[in-house]
Formats: sequence, C-alpha cells, structure tokens
Amino acid sequence: MEERKIRVLVAKPGLDGHDRGAKVVARALRDAGMEVIYTGLRQTPEMIAEAALQEDVDVVGLSILSGAHMELVPRVLELLRQNGQEHVKVFVGGIIPDEDVPRLLEMGVTAVYGPGALTEDIIRDIRAAVLGTPA
Repeated sequence: MEERKIRVLVAKPGLDGHDRGAKVVARALRDAGMEVIYTGLRQTPEMIAEAALQEDVDVVGLSILSGAHMELVPRVLELLRQNGQEHVKVFVGGIIPDEDVPRLLEMGVTAVYGPGALTEDIIRDIRAAVLGTPA
C-alpha cells in the first residue's frame, strides 16, 4: 500500500513581496515527496485558512519577512480552529525575533525557522509532526 502524501500549503501573508525563501522551501518539500500548494504573495489570514480548508492540508507553512508575525500568525491559528482544523500543523519561517519564538510556540505553532534554516530540517520536522515519526 502506498503511503499517503503529506499535503502542505505554503503561504506569504501580509504585504511582504519577497517570496524566494518560500519558493525554495516549497520546492524542497515537493522534491521530498510532499504535495505542495503555494498561494502566492499578499495573502490575508482569511485567504490562507480558506485555502487550507479547501485543499485539506496537513500543514500550513507561513513565510513572513515583514515583522507582522505577531498579528498574522494568531489570526491564521484562530481561523484554522474555527474551521475545525485543529489538527493542521503550522510552521513559520522568516525574520522572527528570538524573543517572539516562545510566544508563537505557546500559541500553537509547531516550529519556527529563521534565515539559513536547512530544508532537510524542515522536511524532517514536518514528517515528524504529521506522521509521528521521531525527528
């Protein structure tokens, strides 16, 4: 029996117009055998949550470079919960100050990655979070 592919939505919330990192991660996840949906730039939390629901994803990856992570991430988490998607794992990457990481994790974010994070680590962490395999 073939193993079910992990479905990942990669999104760029807010007004940030730089998506190279998100595209690099999206491609690495796809190359690792995951199904990846990339929403493109300037997505609202509502657009992201709706896409996550429509695409029936296991993971939402948010790439945020704008500094608005403490406004955008809680709203995405809230909307996922409202949609009955408590099981969806949320990963955040971008320019996230160290002092904000514990707060994001307390809110329910699965992991936070900064510049230079290795795609191998992200792939491993997603598999561990979704499939329950050791990281």
